[in-house]
Amino acid sequence: MTSKQEQSPAATAVPDTVENYVGGEWVSVDSDDGQPLVNPATNETLAEVPFSDEATVDAAVQTASEAFDEWSRTPPVERVQYLFDLKSELEDRQEDIAQALTREHGKTLDEARGEIRRGIENVEVAAGIPNMLREGSGNVQDVASGMDEHAIRQPLGVFTAITPFNFPAMIPLWFLPYAVATGNTFVLKPSEKVPLSSQIIYEAIDAVDFPDGVVNLVNGGVDTVNALLEHEDIEGVSFVGSTPVARHIYETSAKHGKRVQAQGGAKNYAVVSEDAELEEAIPNVIGSVYGNAGQRCLANDVVVGIGDSYEPLREQILDAIDDLTVGNGLDEDTDVGPLITGESAERVKEMVEDAVDEGADLVVDGRGFEHPDYPDGNFLGPTLLENVTTDMDITQTEIFGPVMALTKADDIDEAIEMVNSTQYGNASSLYTENGAEARKYRYEVDAGNIGINVGVCAPMGFFHFGGRKDSFFGDLHAQGEDAINFYTDKTITIERYYSH
Repeated sequence: MTSKQEQSPAATAVPDTVENYVGGEWVSVDSDDGQPLVNPATNETLAEVPFSDEATVDAAVQTASEAFDEWSRTPPVERVQYLFDLKSELEDRQEDIAQALTREHGKTLDEARGEIRRGIENVEVAAGIPNMLREGSGNVQDVASGMDEHAIRQPLGVFTAITPFNFPAMIPLWFLPYAVATGNTFVLKPSEKVPLSSQIIYEAIDAVDFPDGVVNLVNGGVDTVNALLEHEDIEGVSFVGSTPVARHIYETSAKHGKRVQAQGGAKNYAVVSEDAELEEAIPNVIGSVYGNAGQRCLANDVVVGIGDSYEPLREQILDAIDDLTVGNGLDEDTDVGPLITGESAERVKEMVEDAVDEGADLVVDGRGFEHPDYPDGNFLGPTLLENVTTDMDITQTEIFGPVMALTKADDIDEAIEMVNSTQYGNASSLYTENGAEARKYRYEVDAGNIGINVGVCAPMGFFHFGGRKDSFFGDLHAQGEDAINFYTDKTITIERYYSH
């Protein structure tokens, strides 16, 4: 592991205080409750984040509710014109968003740029809403004598999304474009740890000049979230985050009669077959585990080598770890940035220690890493544990840090049993050139996103984002056709006329 520092790019302007966006206007939040926004690489305060109280949330929801009637009656071909303009505005601001994202989150600039690109992809997909609304609708003539029947998709009202810290630019765009394209109005509540990305995204929204009240933003913490979950005018809730919170979101929202899609946590395994192309697989595995400092729900942080693949796999992983650079994400040579908070870094360190206590071998220990130029950063070097077993906490609990757990299996059947041993069902990857083995894996692994020779199996915007078991609560996922079904309901009309 190395640490390097280059001259960082000029800082993106950061407001002193984060604001809400309601009814087409930027609104200061009058609140004594809030927290500082901190750069995890330096622990410098970037801005203050005030928390919106119940009255503030109510005002935003009421504004969105009042805007719904006219927006829902706006033809879809007119609604998508705003999305075309939004795509252009976001592309013009890509570097500004990337700079802000890296400062507030810590990920590398390349990771931030890639994240924004995936978010824009969803704006592009949602711009095809006129055709997507047609799909799934229907018209059957003469269902009975002189009687016709129709199914028409219609929007429902105000939707909200509560989004996490790990992908603050991409995940809001999993929801916002589809909600408004289908004719609903929308309120975003971003993570209080990373609100700057949303501020710039909403600057783009403001420039597009959506009708007042169609797209809104409220900042806040737990009380802000609960005010949204319990508000009688919210029709549906989207969430991405940890499983305990996802369960709370699901139960509370459902109790109040709302539609819910709640993406929870994960514990993902990557399996490397004996006939895998290791030269291709190794950078893929390393990127999956250590990219974004391990802070993503698609990280395959348990790696299983089958049979004779294990020793060369282990050797090449060690070589690759040694080449990784830990540092400030604004420095172009950085491969692994800091963790989001000091508390997160301590939690990961404790999980590593617990694994050692349970019998794992600590092969690479990144817990003592200190950056000479950023002594106050929340850094943790890439870490590797070996000889882990499925009865250890490290192989069953989401770690959200740059830690790989390495183990071996005798054959594909044993490997699949390991993959399916957790309470989660988010993602898994297999590296193989054996088509029959890959087909078996797809059939038998209980996960919603499966990669074959792909380490981060993030679906394109025109496919839904999968998730099973304790990784997802609800029926309809984010993105793609599931998003259209989530944000609309089908009204059945049966018609008969007796005179001409």
